[in-house]
Amino acid sequence: MGHPRQPGPRDYPGVVSALVVILAVLLPGGFTFSVYRYLRAPDPSTAAASPAPEPKEPSPSKSERPKSPIDADGYGDWNFRLGSVTFKAEKVGGWTYDSCAPVDRNGVLAKNRCEHAVQLAYAAYRGHLTAVQVIMSFPTAKAAKATAVRLANSPGAVKWRRDKMLDKYVYGKRRVTSTGRYVLLTVVAADRTAQAKATRFQHYLHTDRSNAFLFRDLTASD
Repeated sequence: MGHPRQPGPRDYPGVVSALVVILAVLLPGGFTFSVYRYLRAPDPSTAAASPAPEPKEPSPSKSERPKSPIDADGYGDWNFRLGSVTFKAEKVGGWTYDSCAPVDRNGVLAKNRCEHAVQLAYAAYRGHLTAVQVIMSFPTAKAAKATAVRLANSPGAVKWRRDKMLDKYVYGKRRVTSTGRYVLLTVVAADRTAQAKATRFQHYLHTDRSNAFLFRDLTASD
């Protein structure tokens, strides 16, 4: 007779969702490290406008299965709803890498022992907004946080699929966050049609995905 299964986060979805909100509010510095940086626009005259105040942190769409490897096939279209806030984006590409070498431009990821990476591409508002996310896993939360700090000051350190981004844009911005053993980079570009929606879109896309890592690898230590 087998041992009874121990309950996990999936057995208490309501509790998990509540905890995510509480942790995101009470411990913003404990689980995540976030930095915004502007992209280099193709024309200085079309630089992005100053971002508006960020909305309240959303809870994640779903919790990732602890200790499961990240895989691009595990991510589909992004359909987000939190109260009256809704966003939709079509997944237009996904790549899973056995190492971080394909996205490591100058050795920053290798120096911090990046293990493997996933890259995702999205399009929204009929192609007027594009987004690329790079998810990188590390052996420890300490290594992930150190990498996020380094990437904040090295905008070209991570190679993302620029062929999936708009060639001409007026809003271009990237955000870097470490959550546990993972580093998430979200790059968003939008033309004038979607410019007014870009800041909130990027905030919710990035935060929703970042929060999904809160309950991964709960036994991982530094």
